[in-house]
Amino acid sequence: MLYKYRAIDKNGETQKGMIEAASESEAAAKLRAAGLLFDSIKPTKSARAAFFARKENIPQTLLSRLARDLAIYLKAGVSIVNAIRLASSQYANDRKINAFLTAIATLLDEGKSFSQALESQSVFNVPSFFRQSIKISEDGGVLPDVLLELSRFIKDLEGIKKQARSALFYPLFIVAVSIAMVAFMMVVVVPQITGMFEQLGQELPPLTRFVIAASDFFTAYWLVIILLILFAAIAHSFLFNTREAYRYAVHSFILRLPLLGRIAMTTELARFCYMCSVLMRSGVPFVQGIRLAAQVQNNSVLSSLFLKCADRVVEGGRFSVALAQAAFRVDEAFIRAIALGEETSELESILSNLSSLYFEENRDRISIFLSLLEPVLMLVVGGAVGFIIAAMLLPIFSMSIGT
Repeated sequence: MLYKYRAIDKNGETQKGMIEAASESEAAAKLRAAGLLFDSIKPTKSARAAFFARKENIPQTLLSRLARDLAIYLKAGVSIVNAIRLASSQYANDRKINAFLTAIATLLDEGKSFSQALESQSVFNVPSFFRQSIKISEDGGVLPDVLLELSRFIKDLEGIKKQARSALFYPLFIVAVSIAMVAFMMVVVVPQITGMFEQLGQELPPLTRFVIAASDFFTAYWLVIILLILFAAIAHSFLFNTREAYRYAVHSFILRLPLLGRIAMTTELARFCYMCSVLMRSGVPFVQGIRLAAQVQNNSVLSSLFLKCADRVVEGGRFSVALAQAAFRVDEAFIRAIALGEETSELESILSNLSSLYFEENRDRISIFLSLLEPVLMLVVGGAVGFIIAAMLLPIFSMSIGT
C-alpha cells in the first residue's frame, strides 16, 4: 500500500512524499533505514480503499499510453525512475493513476527493478504478460523497444475490441427490442384478446390455444423466469471465473461452433502470432515468447495447448510437430507456416505476416457474419410477432367463415 509521510532528513530539512509498504510499521522501518526522522505516516486514499476493494485491472488504454511515453523517455536517455516521475506529472489530477506511478517510483528508489515494482505495487493489477515482457527486456537491455512494441500491441487489441463492440451494438439492440416486444404481446395483449374469446365460448384452434397457454404461463411466472435467468447468468459468471474446468469446457464449445468457432480461433491465433513476433523481434527466446503469448490468449483451450507445446520445445522437439500431434488441432495452415519458419529460420517474419493475415481474415468473416445476422434477426422477430398475431386472428377468421 501507499503511505504519505512527512519527515526530517539529516540536514534538518522537512521532506514530504509517498512510500510503498505492506503496513504502517514497515513504512516507518523503511524511513528509518533511509535516515529520515518521520513526523507522520498516513495511508493514502487508494491504500485505505485496498482494504475494502479488490485490486482493479489497469485500463488497457492507460497501459498502452504509459508504455509509449516511457519508451520515448528512455530512448531520449532519461532514467526509468525519472521517466516514471515525468509520466506521473501528466496525471496529477487523477489520484489513482498518480498513486500507481508514485508507488512504482518509490519501489524503484528502493532498488527494485521495473518489473518487480509493477508486481509489488498495490494500486492496479498489471497483466502477467506485460510484467514478464518487461522482466525479459530488462535482462536483455531492450526495454525501450519492448515497451514501444507492447504499446502498439495493446492499442491494436483495444481497437479490435472497440470495432467488435460497435459492430454488435445494432444486432444486440434488435434482440433486446424483439424480446421486449414479444414479452409485451404475451403478457399484455394476448390476455386482453383471450377474455374476448372466453365470452364468445367458441372452440379455439390448436395454434391459438398454444399461444394462450404460453401467455398464461409467462403471465403467472414472469418473475420466476427473470430470477432463473439472473441466477443462471450469475452462476455462469462465478463458475467461469473460478473453475478452470468449466471455463475450459465453455471455450472448447465455442471453438466447435460452425462460424463463431472459426472467428474465435482466428482471433486467438492472430493475437498469438503478433505477440510472439513482437517478443522475438525484441530479443526474447522463442520458447519464452510462446509462454508469454499463451498468457495473452483469452481461450483456455489454446492457452493450454501452447503451454504444452512449449514444454515439448524445451525437451528438444519442434513447435510445429507438437501442434500437429496435439489432441486439439489448430488451423492446418498455421501449423504448416510454423514448420516453414522453423526450417528456414524466418519464424519471426512468418509470425508477423500470419498475424496480419489472420487479422484481415477475421475482419472479413466478422463483416460477413454481421451482414447475415441482421436479416436473420429481422426474420426471427417478424416470425415471432407474426406467429402470435396469426394465432389471435385465426378464431376471428373462423367466426367470419362460419357466419
